[in-house]
Amino acid sequence: MTDKSISFVRSLCAGAIEEDVLLPYPTLSADERETLRAVVGSVDDLLGPRAEDFRRWDAQGELPPAFIEELRNFGLFGLVIPEAHGGMGMRAAAYSRTLQQVARHDASVAVTIGAHSSIGMRGLLLYGTDEQKARWMPKLATGEMIAAFCLTEPGAGSDAASIRTTAVRDGDDWVINGSKLWITNGGIADFFTVFAKTGAADERGKLSGFVITRDLPGVSVGPHEDKMGLRASSTTSVYFDNVRVPAFNLLGPEHAGFKVAMHILNNGRTGLGGGAVGACKGLIAAATKQAKSRQQFGRPIAEFGLVKQKLGQMVVDCYAAESVVNLVAGIIDQGYEEYAIEAAISKVFASEALWRTADEALQIAGGNGFMRDYPYERVVRDSRINRIFEGTNEVLRLFIALSAMNDVGTELKELASGLRGVFDDPIKGFGVMSAYALRRAALATGIGRNKSAFTKLEPTLVPAAHTFAVCTRDLATAADRILRKHGKNIIGKQFASSRLADIMIDMFVLASIIARVNASVITHGTAGAAKELEILNVFSGQARRRIRANFDRIDDNDDESVKALADHAVELEGYAWDNL
Repeated sequence: MTDKSISFVRSLCAGAIEEDVLLPYPTLSADERETLRAVVGSVDDLLGPRAEDFRRWDAQGELPPAFIEELRNFGLFGLVIPEAHGGMGMRAAAYSRTLQQVARHDASVAVTIGAHSSIGMRGLLLYGTDEQKARWMPKLATGEMIAAFCLTEPGAGSDAASIRTTAVRDGDDWVINGSKLWITNGGIADFFTVFAKTGAADERGKLSGFVITRDLPGVSVGPHEDKMGLRASSTTSVYFDNVRVPAFNLLGPEHAGFKVAMHILNNGRTGLGGGAVGACKGLIAAATKQAKSRQQFGRPIAEFGLVKQKLGQMVVDCYAAESVVNLVAGIIDQGYEEYAIEAAISKVFASEALWRTADEALQIAGGNGFMRDYPYERVVRDSRINRIFEGTNEVLRLFIALSAMNDVGTELKELASGLRGVFDDPIKGFGVMSAYALRRAALATGIGRNKSAFTKLEPTLVPAAHTFAVCTRDLATAADRILRKHGKNIIGKQFASSRLADIMIDMFVLASIIARVNASVITHGTAGAAKELEILNVFSGQARRRIRANFDRIDDNDDESVKALADHAVELEGYAWDNL
């Protein structure tokens, strides 16, 4: 039986390829597929004819109440809510695929639905008591109550532990004071998942989660934010002025709010990833039609090599993003407990793949792409926020690297502890050194107790599997070396951590593609999977070169010079070499 506590990426840092996490690549059940076909068809029927509306609503900065009511009537606020409470009970993979279809039509609509289901009411789904679920879920399923997630504050963005909103116990109530910033659905929500400080004034990180409903006295929202993108989605500040919240509304254990918030974000990342994949697919459809119809020098620009390069890379990026997002959703649906790193990777990769795809699609459209009569400029504006919200990609890279190396760090700590006692207990000390030596030997040779190779792939996947195995051993060696060099000070080595994260991102995405293409070869044969094998070959080569470059730059880099130049610019508050 597969150990559900395994993290694929954490295992990579120890030189092990836990292929049972990947293989077989997860697929939808027949019932889910049948339900999804109906849902996707309904989404297209509802949103397909609204292209001009979406463009107008973007300019106006609002989704009209009548359209929000249509979303309610179509059941799009009940996607993940259990059937027992009136929802559709979708699991992660089906939900992600639904958000993907919505995002093909309009990002503001996708974010409105996603903020409700991915994060707004996700805490109730994950941590709510039976009584709490019975009270609120039926109204959330119908959209009578729309949900919002309230974590970010003016002084607490990525540093969630420093929030200042407070919750003080007063008899049977909590009294909450503070404000939240840039809250998606803030202007239309009646159900807020709110995180507040419940520890002493000098204690960082002691937070608790609460359900706060709009009808409670002291709850108010600010005006609609004038945003660069996602303009039609509602984004406001939310204020809490001596709001008395019943103890019943505490969400999860007291003081465990940071863990609750992170679990919500990790569990809901497949919604954002699905939206990014859907937008990529929509852009590829638009860009290929544009390339076929636009004539330059007497022929369609689709015939030009540099345009083909852009379109081909867009396909590779989309397939790669879809592979990793679907794999993470499958990992969640199979009940794995450790998927935070993998979920973070899916968010980083999918959001950056969409950004590249949107930029290149606009470039293919040329001057038309810059005009509001065409969808490209809006998608560029809409896609930019994905690299910021639900955890900035910079912070997530540090999280990926430091969390993934945690097991290696623990092993090294135990090694050091064991060596200190070698002379007091030689047998114990010898056992510690032997285990470490065996792992080091396995990394160097590929033979030994570490599972540093794929063993269950179709023969045609062997070249990609070999590339992956070599990178796995190199990653484990690098993680070991960096932790021995820096120890606990690795937390401050952001350049090194970011490079390791980029290596891990490329490796997990490559593993996702390998698993997906392997399933396609099994189902369709080598000939039937030929184009997918081409995608794998292209991504594998690109990833291998990026990984090699990142390994090389761990020791051979210009980091100190770059930091010195940054310090110089900060000191001057500008650029020093204007020629005037």
